[in-house]
Amino acid sequence: MTTDDISGMAPLVARLSRGGQRLRHADRTHPWVLDTAVVVLVFLMFCLPDLIHGGADDGDGPRRFRLAFTQLPVAGMLALQVGLVLPLLWRRRKPVVAFGVIAAVFVLQWSLGAALRADVALFVALYSLALHGRLRQLPWACAAMAGAMVLVAVRVSSAVSIGDALFFLLSTATAALALGLMVRIRRAQLAGLRDRAARLEIERDQRSRLATATERTRVAREMHDIVGHNLSVIITLADAGAYATDIAPERGKEALQLIGDTGRQALGELRRVLGVLRETADGPPDRPELSPQPGIADIEALCAKVRAAGLEVVYRTSGDVDTLDSGVQLTVYRIVQEALTNTLKHADPGTRVHLAILVEDSRLTIRVLDTGPATPPGPPNEEGHGLVGMRERAALYGGTVSAGPAGGGGWSVEAVLDLTPGSGGDR
Repeated sequence: MTTDDISGMAPLVARLSRGGQRLRHADRTHPWVLDTAVVVLVFLMFCLPDLIHGGADDGDGPRRFRLAFTQLPVAGMLALQVGLVLPLLWRRRKPVVAFGVIAAVFVLQWSLGAALRADVALFVALYSLALHGRLRQLPWACAAMAGAMVLVAVRVSSAVSIGDALFFLLSTATAALALGLMVRIRRAQLAGLRDRAARLEIERDQRSRLATATERTRVAREMHDIVGHNLSVIITLADAGAYATDIAPERGKEALQLIGDTGRQALGELRRVLGVLRETADGPPDRPELSPQPGIADIEALCAKVRAAGLEVVYRTSGDVDTLDSGVQLTVYRIVQEALTNTLKHADPGTRVHLAILVEDSRLTIRVLDTGPATPPGPPNEEGHGLVGMRERAALYGGTVSAGPAGGGGWSVEAVLDLTPGSGGDR
């Protein structure tokens, strides 16, 4: 078969699939329609010929085969046909009852020595039982079916050997049973696939919601770091500028310039963070230009802004800090930024801050110690959002953050990050 043949069959397969879906939907809505259609079809194909031609005495087949059966009157034949075919109406709702009634009528018919084409209903009932019934009921049904087939083989032994008759009859019964089980297994597999697809869809939605919540937390943390730090610097500079206006106007002008620079930097960082979240319908050309995330190299500029706001910052590093990956550098920058912001909020002007970033093997330590008052950055017995954010960032790298009054006065913040690959989970 060529590729053109396969592509030509695609519309036919699609139409058959849509037709099958419509039939299944109609069957779920009106199940009695299909059951009635099966009964009518069996009657037209297997009952009506016997009624028209008078059962076995219709001239078909060898004479010795015709003489082996009893000819029934039309009323008796019709009654047996009704008993064989009518129970098929509930073959799906009550397959055991339908099989039992049809098997009883089948045994009665063959006990009378009559042969009817409507006997095919017994095989349909066995198929329905294998498909819709309980599996533990199948052994009893198979035993009853085997007994009925033995009865038929004995009754036709004058025309056909018992072995040949049993082989044909049991093969037919086995085919009906196997077909029912095959369809049952196939439906179970499809139901399992549908259930798995539904669960995968639910898991996908849950992962999407979790990713959204995680991203919102990350953005909220970034916004807190950007806005909190820069506003603290601006407020401090504004207070210092207002104080210096009367004493040293040039220092007031310098403070205003620093306020403008700090505000523009904060605005740029906010645009960068919000630009990541903004979705435009026009595609990539309309997306804002994104600046790189800050790293350890930017801490010196951060310290310069804090010095301009009135604090004395002593900054030093130890170890190979420039080779750290961007995620670690961003985490270090934000922790330092938050610690300096808290010092700027709660310490007096002229406070000295000792900042150290130390890299030793797979361990990175951040120490921020100031000489200001030993007061916590927030209400008593309550952690501020900044300290919570620092701990969240450190936890991404399997690290910890400790903060509290220093032994010789002032406030101390120490963060330890684990630089071992894979130690911090997904980042």
